[in-house]
Amino acid sequence: MPIPKELSLADEELDSLMASSWNMRIATVGPGTRINMTPLWFVWVEGRIFTYCRGQKVANLRRNLQATILVDKNERFPELVGAMFQGTARVLEDADAESAEAGMDQARDLMGAKYAGGHGGPAVATRNEATARGRNWRWVVFQPTRTVTWDNHKIKRPG
Repeated sequence: MPIPKELSLADEELDSLMASSWNMRIATVGPGTRINMTPLWFVWVEGRIFTYCRGQKVANLRRNLQATILVDKNERFPELVGAMFQGTARVLEDADAESAEAGMDQARDLMGAKYAGGHGGPAVATRNEATARGRNWRWVVFQPTRTVTWDNHKIKRPG
């Protein structure tokens, strides 16, 4: 059963969720049909999700660009707020691909500001200058083709 429209997030609410949430979870298809799900840091730029990641996620996305991303807050059902995105990811394989990517400069700035001090260091915002390196450290850009959002605070409670 689909989520009722009245529980959906308005565009401004979705932007706020994406800007304030620390982690997303991305589900990719691993070798065979095994699903790989992992949390990642991310930023939201003009309706697309940018992340810098490594390892099995990158290998999986090279084989199959389809993925699902979940961003949510809170734990108790009446307080759940979230967004599920289904769509296509692109692995930016080198510095040239990064330079050519619309929104990449903004993603680097936002990533640096959002996660300043994230590993316990000083909270000094610095631009994320990470770039493709080794076999699997890459920027990934995710373009949603389907988005489902909800805010359970909007559920009408009996009186």
